[in-house]
Amino acid sequence: MARITIIETGKVPQKYRERHGSFPDMFERMVRAEDPTVTLDIVSIPNGDALPDPRGLEAILITGAAAGVYDGLDWIEPLEDFVRKAYANKTPMVGVCFGHQLIAQALGSTVRQSEQGWGIGRHVYRVLPDNGVVDGEQLAIAASHQDQVIEAPNDALTILSSDFTPQAGLLYANGATLTVQPHPEFDVEFAQVCCELRDGKAPDEVVAKAKASLAEPLDSAKLGGAITRFLARRL
Repeated sequence: MARITIIETGKVPQKYRERHGSFPDMFERMVRAEDPTVTLDIVSIPNGDALPDPRGLEAILITGAAAGVYDGLDWIEPLEDFVRKAYANKTPMVGVCFGHQLIAQALGSTVRQSEQGWGIGRHVYRVLPDNGVVDGEQLAIAASHQDQVIEAPNDALTILSSDFTPQAGLLYANGATLTVQPHPEFDVEFAQVCCELRDGKAPDEVVAKAKASLAEPLDSAKLGGAITRFLARRL
């Protein structure tokens, strides 16, 4: 039975938490849809939990957050050190959105606010053929980000990409680290919430197009299942 430790790096705004749950709640639903036998532990950085030694963990999943990885917050550097130890130990590790960016930064890449602007709503990503983790030619997944990984780290292979987000999914050379920019844990309702939260921040036409895009189906379960199997070492 696999055991996954979720590192919570950000909080769902209180007014939405009762209906949609926390980020770990969303990931728990995603993981259990693929494998109900998985055990999940939560380490919450916003709640002040101490990071464990990653070398003693079976698998790690780092969530999204409103923070930027370059913000210089006092918990960023310890989390980067945690990532490097996990990477060296080949502990199975997945990062999503902020987690994707944090792992890339910890392993030598650059993350910054993209000139592309806000990526919200349903985005379609090209899938690298025969990557060994995600099947198919393309995936449609909900996105909510402005920051991007600008270049893949030297030891990372880009397996998901789009014109908007060229480095949307990275598979690392240690064989145990996978990161994605979009959010397979989001359902359509919460993806709509993320669009609404950009009212007045992103251009009106960007928000309107993003909201409308969510009428089309998402491949969240497909990517969520691939992530769960990767963490549980059942490829």
